[in-house]
Amino acid sequence: MVTIAFKDLALSNSAQRGMPHERICFTPHPVWGKSTDEMYAYLEGNDPVSGKPLMKEVIGALTLPLTADEKKTGTTTPPIGPPTYEDSADNLQKYYMDNGMTDFLPIVLPTQERVDAMLKGTSHSPDEVVGKMCPAKGSYPEWSYNVRQVAINAVMAGAEPEYLPTILAIAASELPAMSSSTNSFATSVVINGPIRDKLNMNYGIGAMGPFAQPNAAIGRAWTLLSKNLGTCGQAGMTYMGTLGNNLNYNNVVIAENEKDSPYTPLHVEKGFKAEESVASVFVGLGIQQGQGGAGLGVKPVPLYHEAFAFNMAVFAPLFGGMVVCDPLVAKGLVELGYDKKEKLLDWLQKNTTIAVKDAKSSLFGARFAQGPYANSPDDARVPLFRNVEQMSIVVVGGQTNPYHMVANMSYRGSVSIDKWA
Repeated sequence: MVTIAFKDLALSNSAQRGMPHERICFTPHPVWGKSTDEMYAYLEGNDPVSGKPLMKEVIGALTLPLTADEKKTGTTTPPIGPPTYEDSADNLQKYYMDNGMTDFLPIVLPTQERVDAMLKGTSHSPDEVVGKMCPAKGSYPEWSYNVRQVAINAVMAGAEPEYLPTILAIAASELPAMSSSTNSFATSVVINGPIRDKLNMNYGIGAMGPFAQPNAAIGRAWTLLSKNLGTCGQAGMTYMGTLGNNLNYNNVVIAENEKDSPYTPLHVEKGFKAEESVASVFVGLGIQQGQGGAGLGVKPVPLYHEAFAFNMAVFAPLFGGMVVCDPLVAKGLVELGYDKKEKLLDWLQKNTTIAVKDAKSSLFGARFAQGPYANSPDDARVPLFRNVEQMSIVVVGGQTNPYHMVANMSYRGSVSIDKWA
């Protein structure tokens, strides 16, 4: 049973899995925010695709004998085309764009010469499998991809050969840069270790802006390989984000400013050695400039930790919270007594709170309505995040002002970049 918004996706997905005659019943859309009475009206009404009474159709789909076509078995293999194409540069640019293989900006054409040069950035075999990806695990067929295919997308993104191990590590995380959710998700990668300086990544002034080729190309490669190797980002089919997200162009790439940070780098927190190069991936709703000052519900800075809690109190708890702060902010926090990230995260978890009545009526209210605070008074304040593992602190920036950003994003895992060198 699927809402009508996913009609084309449901039919295509079942056909790709060898079930072109799968019985699918459709409900009206949307279902978010509907009352119980409105939902019952959906069930008591007609399937908007077939026009038949919905519940009668559901019962029939579950009980009627299979037809001859429905009994057929087998799989289908999508065509992949010839290994190479020959045409003018302009025509090839148009070919890639018309076939949905770009982010609709010009690409670097992946000629054999350029791909061969890119492959010199890793010691791994071009045919070695890197991973599998799809827009949502369990809901789509996963596509497997190898080193050569990742290298092709790295070329298209404007990467240099020395960037390839980092791009391979991101690809090996198997986290798509775009998912099929109706939420307009964004992704982020935090880069730690010597690779940051080896690639001359920007972790100073304008660290998350368009001021360094490795930051830009690595993030763009994540988007392109997700589209071309994981069948992600097909609007109306494998991508259903109702508003879309500008961050999907090249995601949020953060090279942590380890030398100016008083805190343990993120990769060391996750069990790696300081001298290792690591990519850590995050996914969630996005990132925004943090606020902290008089008139904003918190005391004026430099009480940065209170500003963090104020800014994150409106987050959707399912997607975690990440604070991205300038080294000046981190050093100020140390002066306030938060000399370890663990102390700061513990304070944040206990003090980033929401009223029970607001929590129960929020988008993710079921977690609170059925959880340990179910019997708490409506005016009681409870932690927004269940534990400190749902929050992260990353230090980056050029120390021109003590600012921070907050991201409604959760940590999904870390992958060694050195492994792919």
